[in-house]
Amino acid sequence: MYSTSKQIVPTATKDDEDNTDDLNNHKDLLYYEPDKDHFSKIIADLAEIGKNFYSRGWVLGTSGNFSAIISQQPLRLAITSTGVDKASIMPDNFLEIDDAANVVQGHGYPSKEALMHLAIVRCTNASVVLHTHSVPSTVLSNVYASKCGVTFEGYEMLKGLEGIQTHQQCEWLPILENSQDMIELSQTAATIFREHNYIHGFLLRGHGLYTWGSSIQQAKRHVEILEFLMEVLIRSPQYAYNTIHGTA
Repeated sequence: MYSTSKQIVPTATKDDEDNTDDLNNHKDLLYYEPDKDHFSKIIADLAEIGKNFYSRGWVLGTSGNFSAIISQQPLRLAITSTGVDKASIMPDNFLEIDDAANVVQGHGYPSKEALMHLAIVRCTNASVVLHTHSVPSTVLSNVYASKCGVTFEGYEMLKGLEGIQTHQQCEWLPILENSQDMIELSQTAATIFREHNYIHGFLLRGHGLYTWGSSIQQAKRHVEILEFLMEVLIRSPQYAYNTIHGTA
């Protein structure tokens, strides 16, 4: 399915110093060839995560998408093809895309949300982006939309988020208004990153959770921690009281 791909710039001659200088300025375009073993390992791991998340009710049906950087220069992502049932997701259901979300390798095409994945890896140090559609994230993103986010504090599980060392951490999970215009939505997310560069994820209203990490394991852990915290909140008696009285 995935063949070796190369981007080759003509070689400069000894008599063509200008061409040599131009080549040196575009080294990222020279002989790009992905590591097929590395790519295969990444998509196998992401497919396993997809099935695991499906079994936990976080990506039912064809919801959710996952990506990982396979090359920094030039930027390339492995990402789920759109319309894939996560209960039966396989490595063949992943594509390689470039920095404009164009398909480089693979069959099918990515969700429009690929633009959000690209925005996240550009604005953070993330190598992996995971997007889920759980019941808690959908409910909370609607109930707390007027507050533009949800705060978690006092939970031991917060220490599962990268860089947090105490349960007393006040963790802010922003909520963005959902939109079908992914260019505009990606720009909104970039603004959020500039204003809150310490966050570990965000919610799209009525949609779901985006989180990320420097590795597949870290990003998976962030999903598990944030999904846990959201479920704890919607199960709490205080949440029910606040919802009934309009103070959530």
